[in-house]
Amino acid sequence: MKNVLAIILGGGAGTRLYPLTKLRAKPAVPLAGKYRLIDIPVSNCINSSIYKIYVLTQFNSASLNRHLSRTYSFSGFHEGFVEVLAAQQTPENSNWFQGTADAVRQYMRLFEEWDVDDYLILSGDHLYRMDYADYVERHRASGADITLSVLPIDEKRASDFGLIKIDNNGRILDFSEKPKGDALKQMAVDTTVLGLDAEQAKQNPYIASMGIYVFKREALIRLLNEYADCTDFGKEIIPAAAPQYKTQAYLFDGYWEDIGTIEAFYDANLALTQQPQPPFSFYDEKAPIYTRGRYLPPTKVLNCRITDTMIGDGCILKNCQIHHSVLGIRTRIESNCNIQDSLIMGADFYQQADKRQADIDKGIVPIGIGANTTVRRAIIDKNARIGRDVQLINKDHVEEAQREDQGFHIRSGIIVVIKNGTIPDGTII
Repeated sequence: MKNVLAIILGGGAGTRLYPLTKLRAKPAVPLAGKYRLIDIPVSNCINSSIYKIYVLTQFNSASLNRHLSRTYSFSGFHEGFVEVLAAQQTPENSNWFQGTADAVRQYMRLFEEWDVDDYLILSGDHLYRMDYADYVERHRASGADITLSVLPIDEKRASDFGLIKIDNNGRILDFSEKPKGDALKQMAVDTTVLGLDAEQAKQNPYIASMGIYVFKREALIRLLNEYADCTDFGKEIIPAAAPQYKTQAYLFDGYWEDIGTIEAFYDANLALTQQPQPPFSFYDEKAPIYTRGRYLPPTKVLNCRITDTMIGDGCILKNCQIHHSVLGIRTRIESNCNIQDSLIMGADFYQQADKRQADIDKGIVPIGIGANTTVRRAIIDKNARIGRDVQLINKDHVEEAQREDQGFHIRSGIIVVIKNGTIPDGTII
């Protein structure tokens, strides 16, 4: 895979994941207690022996850049790299990235400097494990100019994706972006062509694009020049190119989840606690997910009842009950707390005992979750300060609310406490 260059698209402002993206780029959002979203595609690349990796982003890129530089450092005898490319002004273009294709176009001169045969274009907010080497080999064997990774889906989810039609050889014939009604029904196909059995094909009669592409070098360069006014691959360039360029489908039959919304992000994290087997596992030794090594101490659990929960490194948990939750690194939970169905992201640093006591003496809520607090169906972002006797339970069953000045939002009925936010003692939400 030396002749493959990977380009990971970091996305726009991440409005669907706000407020988790208030202070960080979307690919830098924490995942599963110790990882970040960007670790998924980067790890897939490394496990597929693809080591030339660029990450394109334009919003709040400082924490993303810091994470990548501290995590992925290849040997001096290795040409591999993971590098962030932020939107910038150039003599040819003074605009921010206008879409996926525009982002690649603005840095195409840099990409052309590498002597590669294919460009692998990925998204930074998906949860899945894929062997890109097999994907690229299938692309090359078919002689395709463009290959899209696709998956069969049911009618309930089909309207949320760009759908395609293919012939018996897997060549793409038609596209439709998030169709509904009659337009949706017209995109139904016999998915046994992809290798599904009759029952599976009946349940999943649509083919969705995953937003993962392989382009031949010459094809990508030519397309970006031919369609200079087009800014998006999935909506514009690939549908326009399909009649003239050989465009193939590659079936992905594993777990894949687009976690670009608060609800999807919440569900994907808590699904990791499922037994006996979660839909996605971080325990695959043959294809590990990499992240920054922090050398934190073991988690300390003092007289707690914990069920169906994942716990990150360096946590301190005292006499509390935790069920169906994910706790991030350095999470601190005090006595008599009840945590259910929640994602606690933890903290970036430890607050020493004397400083914690000094804050308490001054009436300042310390970092962590205070005593006698109940948290249900919530996301607590990093470095949050949750006071004593607090109830984060969405007692009024609110679906959407923005309380930035009070340190929280409610998205799809999920309470989201913002990074560095404070919820005072006795608060009931």
